[in-house]
Amino acid sequence: MAESNSPTFAIMGSGGMGGYIGAKLTQAGYKVSFIARGAHLETMKNNGLKIEGPDEAFVIDPIRATNDPREIGPVDFVIFCVKLWDTEAAGEQCRDLVGPDTAVLSMQNGVDPEPILSRILGCEHVMGAVSEIGANIIEPGFVRRFTSFAIIRFGELDQSRSARSIQFSEAITAAELEADHVDSINLTIWDKFLWLVGASALNCVTRQPFGPVREDPDTRALLRQIMQEVMAVANAKDIPLTNENIEARLDYIDSLPGQAKVSMAVDLERGNQLELPWLSGAVARMGQELSIPTPANNVICAALKHYVMGSV
Repeated sequence: MAESNSPTFAIMGSGGMGGYIGAKLTQAGYKVSFIARGAHLETMKNNGLKIEGPDEAFVIDPIRATNDPREIGPVDFVIFCVKLWDTEAAGEQCRDLVGPDTAVLSMQNGVDPEPILSRILGCEHVMGAVSEIGANIIEPGFVRRFTSFAIIRFGELDQSRSARSIQFSEAITAAELEADHVDSINLTIWDKFLWLVGASALNCVTRQPFGPVREDPDTRALLRQIMQEVMAVANAKDIPLTNENIEARLDYIDSLPGQAKVSMAVDLERGNQLELPWLSGAVARMGQELSIPTPANNVICAALKHYVMGSV
């Protein structure tokens, strides 16, 4: 259990990933406040947060949950998990959570959040992070993890080893999550972006989960092409992704449950807004700026653009 002088946490965006991480920290005894909205928030406040995974099932009840960060005040760590289109607005809301020594860790899907949060909150408050946790909201108040692993990779943007990064590592480990304290966190963020752009594109365009996408030679080839375009853009920005990263990420996709899919595909099915402009859209935009051809990502953007703002 966490000690009385243990760090405090706020989860900005308590959906699948944020809800799961916050629940595990709470279960370990840390003081965690969940920021959510709508039916998910109301269900958590009334019935707690139900968690299921391949090897676990528990409920966090009672739970500290609100839609107003002002009710929480400054904490030691903000785990930032909102959808990419909410980054600016949620970043502004985070001002109420940030004290002199607060660290904010974005665990979002794109490569844009850290610069945006640094501009809003100050670069001294922002650390880099990547979550290798597959989890979705099944219904309000109920989050299910579908991956057999739960890894959080993190580090200071300046590649230093700080006291707060060590403290964060200790908390993540105590929560029975795998903590990977990396030096080159920017490369790690792009490495996740590499596979997530491809997987989001193919899950959505084909309306199929990982299994059929990776097993069909045509869709697997398209997945590889999309990732190659991400690598080309990254290299033009001095991010040293290589074909080894692509092969490793294809192996990673092969390891995921065949019926699982990324969160953008779940949003598409539910008629929700999509993160497309910050995934394939970002690759296409950066490619145009850098004179790097991105034909596969351009096609993905054209095919899905009518669904970007949702259908309900």
